Amino acid sequence: MNASPTPSTTSAPSTPTPSSRSTPRAGLLVLVVGPSGVGKDTLIDGARAALADDPAVVFVRRDITRPAEAGGEDHQPVSEAEFLRHEAAGDYALSWRAHGLCYGVPADILQDLAMGRRVVANVSRGVIDEARGRLGAVRVVSVSADPEQLAERLRQRGRESDAEIADRIARARAYSIAGDDVVELRNDSDRESGIAQLVAAIVG
Repeated sequence: MNASPTPSTTSAPSTPTPSSRSTPRAGLLVLVVGPSGVGKDTLIDGARAALADDPAVVFVRRDITRPAEAGGEDHQPVSEAEFLRHEAAGDYALSWRAHGLCYGVPADILQDLAMGRRVVANVSRGVIDEARGRLGAVRVVSVSADPEQLAERLRQRGRESDAEIADRIARARAYSIAGDDVVELRNDSDRESGIAQLVAAIVG
């Protein structure tokens, strides 16, 4: 008589955590957030330069309905009509509106995440929960700064009136992000120190 086959042993599937609920499995989406003027662009530019030779780290170039010559970050300028077409076609992994502009994170990041890369994106805190729910493992780097330093930075860049600066400072004081996936980055010291903190948050 033939011996009966030995039954295979299977383990019960583990329950996914809130920050890793979907494909991609191995990648990490690093979301840099913080009130306007805390220096996110400067920190991201510095981290990009520091990690330029690391193919496992990708920095997102956002679509923004703002002319290229308007200054600020290196972005892909699009018209509002173009933005809406891209958004409707599913060309953005994340999209939002803020201060009269439209912002989009290209869906190309999904492939980078699926390949296990670390993708760094400057986003609005309003899309954090959406990213946590849909885009796999997430780490949120919440950048803050002393209100007086923040006010001076806003004055130096010359985009806002005194009333608008006061409003931004009030909102910055109330700015708060919570979660086990949040890394606090206090950008009160020199530029190099802030960049080093962000690099550590990305690769750590």
